Amino acid sequence: MNSFLPEGYLFETKENQTAIHSPLSLADAFAKQQILEARATLCDADHNLLVDLNGIRGIIPRCEGAIGIAEGEVRDIAIISKVGKPVCFVITAFETGEDDKPVIKLSRRKAQELCREEYIRNLIPGDIIDCCVTHLEPFGAFCDIGCGIASLLPIDSISVSRISHPKDRFTPGDRIKAVIRSVENGRITLSQKELLGTWCENAELFKQGETVSGIIRSVEDYGVFVELMPNLAGLAEPKENVRPSQQASVYIKSIIPEKMKIKLIIIDAFDGFEQNHTPKYFYEGCHIDAWRYSPCGAGKLIATSFA
Repeated sequence: MNSFLPEGYLFETKENQTAIHSPLSLADAFAKQQILEARATLCDADHNLLVDLNGIRGIIPRCEGAIGIAEGEVRDIAIISKVGKPVCFVITAFETGEDDKPVIKLSRRKAQELCREEYIRNLIPGDIIDCCVTHLEPFGAFCDIGCGIASLLPIDSISVSRISHPKDRFTPGDRIKAVIRSVENGRITLSQKELLGTWCENAELFKQGETVSGIIRSVEDYGVFVELMPNLAGLAEPKENVRPSQQASVYIKSIIPEKMKIKLIIIDAFDGFEQNHTPKYFYEGCHIDAWRYSPCGAGKLIATSFA
């Protein structure tokens, strides 16, 4: 049975390495129409991808490079950008090249079609899946949800704490979890904030009187918003010469659950390299029907229903 995962996830698995080990194992994978992964080593002038199959040449013809390439619906950058990276495919034929050496024809498009028909088509809102961030735009992060098929994680669904750009949270290549937020006309939209904990779950990690680290996200006339966790920010008293994206050490003055507020005092703010870390997931199941961020009794309701 095929595992429909983002590209790169299968590459170093024992099952995949065994399958591409020899002509005999490749023939077995061909018979099973098994989805495999190997590294694309070159894209020729005609935009055919060359793939290394343990010393045997594999070729993904341009028209087999991705769903939509042959129809002109997808640009060739979707092929060119795969050079040097693992690509998924199924084997379509064993041939002999002009130099009398074996050549194996491959199709990434067919792997994507299998993924779409047997996996993605069955996803429903609330399902939690593995994703890999592929590229970032001001409005959101595009993520590979299986075999190179991309879906959008909008910026307002990345976390409760507001960010100015997805690069504040991700870098391309990050492996993350996400929730299926919606499915409309076959198009999937993702969310992540529901996995990053409620206000109380995050606030319980901190205590009044502690001095902790945070990231300045915005500076207003009435105060400075400092992110303590992706789903938790506090308001610090105004302070001169601070700016967004600086790191800060902050004193926790008070924690007020009924108002969903954490009052802070900035001790110091400084420039520093903000590393991207794997987020802390508070929910690790495979499906969620509903999520409520707000504490009981809070005046403001922040919640999501996937029904």
